Amino acid sequence: MAATPTESRITVAGEALVDLVIQPDGDVTATLGGAPFNTARAAARLGAPVRFVGALSTDRFGSLLAAQLEADGVHVASARTDLPTTLAAAELDDAGAASYRFYIDGTSAPALEPGDTVSIGSGIFFTGGLGLVLQPMADTVLAMVKAVGDSTTVVFDINCRPKVVGDRAAYLDRVNQLLKRADIVKVSDDDLAYLSPGMGVLDAAHQLRAASGAAVLVTAGASTTSIVTGDSVIEVPVAPLDSPVVDSIGAGDTFGGALVAWWMASGRGRPDVDAEGLQQAVLAAHEAAAVVVTRRGADPPRRAELPDDWV
Repeated sequence: MAATPTESRITVAGEALVDLVIQPDGDVTATLGGAPFNTARAAARLGAPVRFVGALSTDRFGSLLAAQLEADGVHVASARTDLPTTLAAAELDDAGAASYRFYIDGTSAPALEPGDTVSIGSGIFFTGGLGLVLQPMADTVLAMVKAVGDSTTVVFDINCRPKVVGDRAAYLDRVNQLLKRADIVKVSDDDLAYLSPGMGVLDAAHQLRAASGAAVLVTAGASTTSIVTGDSVIEVPVAPLDSPVVDSIGAGDTFGGALVAWWMASGRGRPDVDAEGLQQAVLAAHEAAAVVVTRRGADPPRRAELPDDWV
């Protein structure tokens, strides 16, 4: 069911685009994507009230993106633009891992203007990815973060896209500004290598924690997720899969969507961000991500596909 304006909800801000998924044999398939788009769908499919804020094109792809959000129960609070839909080429290797190239100039995703946003209210605000890279969307998203109330839990999935970052210094400045208000930061080992080149993963995570005060979740693909709070580190292993991996598209986004959906469903809020709660949330996120990697593309699980005691 789509969120109504009076509900405590998860608001996801950022890009929606179309992935051109290129198989190792050269076969190409167009799929709906964008990290925040996938995250919103994942959270909504797990029963959370979710709202998506991002620019969508009036073209056929944009209409498909809007329809998919609505079909998954996401309330679409998105601007529409006549610019064509942003494209990303996702090239898969033989193991199903994806690397991305983006086609951005003159397209829809960057076109989120300050006047296109909404009041966040209570609940959770989630952003990341290209939301802090592409202008004017990046400044718009940052302004939204600065305007959230004290009761709102801010979750930041850094999700760096080095190939798209034109001005590294300006990008890092926006990241650091958002970190000052973040409560939970999700970051991959690859992200940390870009943010803190030459530094070890956990050292870089502790540095991020010290700079922000937020709890830091470090993901490493199919390996362990590390939870950094204060001086402590909790390692949460990823359980072995029962089925083979098809591809990794949407795995990190499903992790993020499941994390915030579980956080809200368990009744937790901003004062409850601690190691114990985060460990349970990460385990729940691992369960959801374990489903999506066994399917082609970003196809997050629904609540009925997860164990009865998931929350």
